[in-house]
Amino acid sequence: MIQAIRIGNASGFYGDRFSAMQEMLTGGDLDCLTGDYLAELTMLILGRDRLKDPKTGYAKTFLRQLESSLGTAMDAGVTIVSNAGGVNPAGLAAAIGALAEKLGLAPKIAYVDGDDLGDRAADLGLGTPLTANAYLGGFGIAAALRSGADIVVTGRVTDASLTVGPAAAHFGWCPDDLDQLAGAVAAGHIIECGTQATGGNYSFFTEINDMGHLGFPIAEISASGDSVITKHAGTGGAVTVGTVTAQLLYEVGGPRYLGPDVTTRLDSITLTDLGDDRVRVSAVRGEAPPETLKVSLNHLAGFRNEVTMVLTGLDIEAKAELARGQFEAELTTRPADLTWTLTRLDQKDAPTEQQASALLQCVAKDTDQKVVGRQFSSAAVELALASYPGFTMTAPPAAGSPYAVFEAGYVPAHEVSHTVHLADGTTQVIEPPSATGSVPSEPVAASHATISGTHWGPTRVAPLGEIAGARSGDKGGNANVGVWVRNREHFDWLAATLTTNLFTQLIPEAEALEVHRHELPNLLALNFVIDGILGRGVADNVRFDPQAKGLGEWLRSRHVPIPIRFGG
Repeated sequence: MIQAIRIGNASGFYGDRFSAMQEMLTGGDLDCLTGDYLAELTMLILGRDRLKDPKTGYAKTFLRQLESSLGTAMDAGVTIVSNAGGVNPAGLAAAIGALAEKLGLAPKIAYVDGDDLGDRAADLGLGTPLTANAYLGGFGIAAALRSGADIVVTGRVTDASLTVGPAAAHFGWCPDDLDQLAGAVAAGHIIECGTQATGGNYSFFTEINDMGHLGFPIAEISASGDSVITKHAGTGGAVTVGTVTAQLLYEVGGPRYLGPDVTTRLDSITLTDLGDDRVRVSAVRGEAPPETLKVSLNHLAGFRNEVTMVLTGLDIEAKAELARGQFEAELTTRPADLTWTLTRLDQKDAPTEQQASALLQCVAKDTDQKVVGRQFSSAAVELALASYPGFTMTAPPAAGSPYAVFEAGYVPAHEVSHTVHLADGTTQVIEPPSATGSVPSEPVAASHATISGTHWGPTRVAPLGEIAGARSGDKGGNANVGVWVRNREHFDWLAATLTTNLFTQLIPEAEALEVHRHELPNLLALNFVIDGILGRGVADNVRFDPQAKGLGEWLRSRHVPIPIRFGG
């Protein structure tokens, strides 16, 4: 019987802990180490880098990490798989080769591309974006590893594919092994964001003894697709059913989690606490993947600038009205879009000046860089001696900066040439799955209150977060909020109580938007997806929390009637 493969992850985003690669390689046994560097915004950043210099467009941090870690990995026989190739995986592969030669090493380097559809975007009906990258699956990575590659770098693959590829190579899975692939997708989704699986961004962080220096996660995947999530011994954080549940709910939609290799049924997953920072993930079911591939599209939308004024003490509303009127009157050309936000952080009879102050922010957008350039921010500075008492700003005048909008496109899988470039110079094209399925509409979940008619007795008004955890995040202009509890009775109450109607009362920003509610009973969880709350995506929207990372914690802080019998 083939032994389980131990896959660790050392990066959850471009900018994650630099030392993590070396820590993971020296902390204990691994078969493969992955690194996830890409996000929707990162593709924009790397795309702009490539515009300035065609030789760039990859995550340079990854290359610097390899300088001190490549020898360690090769000595330990650990393969490295990363999407750090960004919009130029060939360029990164060449840079790694040059680095290895300088270090006196000779790793076999492979790269995966074919995801970049920029030159064909218009013909595919995708418009004329700055970047257009299809989300590829894991079989290109698997082919590279089967050929003996020590390092595999890719362009845009799904985050979970970094785990699916090594597992498929190790066990010899084929595209028809849907349950096994789904199990690997679940494991990959859990570890892809690094320390979010070991206590980072965790609602119940106060219950974790060591939050000082969190260990990065490891997935021990078996031939069946079942896995155990863990971390290196002696590292900070914790791996519990709660930390794993939180990450499973991160940036997902309904029970069907669509991917290029398999549709993973999130509602089939069973989690079991094995103790000692080990959680089993089992019984994951897979269905055929959709016929189309998702495409990450970034369009240059214009330029933006902002000024933030500090209002202190009395008459905050009147001061804001004065500043706004004066400022807009001073603008020689009004930007196409002006958004004002007054954030009332001030307190009455405050003991410090900061606690007596509010923030008035103005964000401007226009297709003409000059309109939102220094003439915009300087208009605020010129009011310094002629406006409200105590006028001050949080930053000096600045030039406007370009911004882009993200949207998802879809193309038939056969239109994408998923290509592997092996260390010996040969190439291999990965054919799309022969068996694909349409995406069924998700059933509307019946209310648990209607099903069981359960009553929970007298209640007390308290924060929802006393019994429920949450994790939230962004998907383009949408946001999701996953909410979970820790025993079946609490879930029955949660499912009956936290309706879409109550959710929008607790999150008033969502009242005028479409909200989708999904039940995941195996995870004791609900997932809410709010369409359009982030406008056209993180680079465009001016919301206080543009990536919705704190939305779940805001929900937890809202007060609801909780049964007294639940304690607290």
